[in-house]
Amino acid sequence: MFDVKIKLFKWRQSFGVLSVALFALLLSGVSHRPAVFAQSAASKPAAKSAKPASADLPLIDLAGYNQVLAKYHGKPLVVTFWATWCEPCRDEFPLLVELQKQYVPQGLAIFGVSLDDDADMNLVRRFLARNQPGFSNYRQKPGIDVDAFYRGVNPAWTGTMPETIFYGRDGHIIGHFVGGQSRASFEEGIRQVLASPAAQASGH
Repeated sequence: MFDVKIKLFKWRQSFGVLSVALFALLLSGVSHRPAVFAQSAASKPAAKSAKPASADLPLIDLAGYNQVLAKYHGKPLVVTFWATWCEPCRDEFPLLVELQKQYVPQGLAIFGVSLDDDADMNLVRRFLARNQPGFSNYRQKPGIDVDAFYRGVNPAWTGTMPETIFYGRDGHIIGHFVGGQSRASFEEGIRQVLASPAAQASGH
């Protein structure tokens, strides 16, 4: 009888040891789960690299600018030349966004040309994301003769920013602004291009 009690005691003791060991093993498995999750998270593929700066806005030289102008032939057009490093440009741009929304039902077209360098493209992206223009924007092609570009766009433009050019429906310059202008001045210029005569068809 005593011998049976000893065996029973030893069996219970062994069972207790096994229970403790099994419980410890379970805890060990649980404690390793975060490490496995962390390893899984770390093994995710890296995010795609940022796009080249030139991929954000189409690059244009003087010939490219004239090609863009040709697309708007027959429409009253306003073109704004801007840059993120130009404070008056930054102040004026939101006004142009508002005016485009106001006058596009009347047929007005607007597009912009940024004079920012490649190094400024992060600023350009944020600037456009913040202002959400409803019109197309291009960028002056780096490395071109900028003085020739200015003269080719508008002979009266010497490079002072911002530059805003008003084109009649016939594609000719009606007027231009140099430097920041008031809303009233812009609306007067817009009324003039809206009132410009339609382009005449060339004779045969």
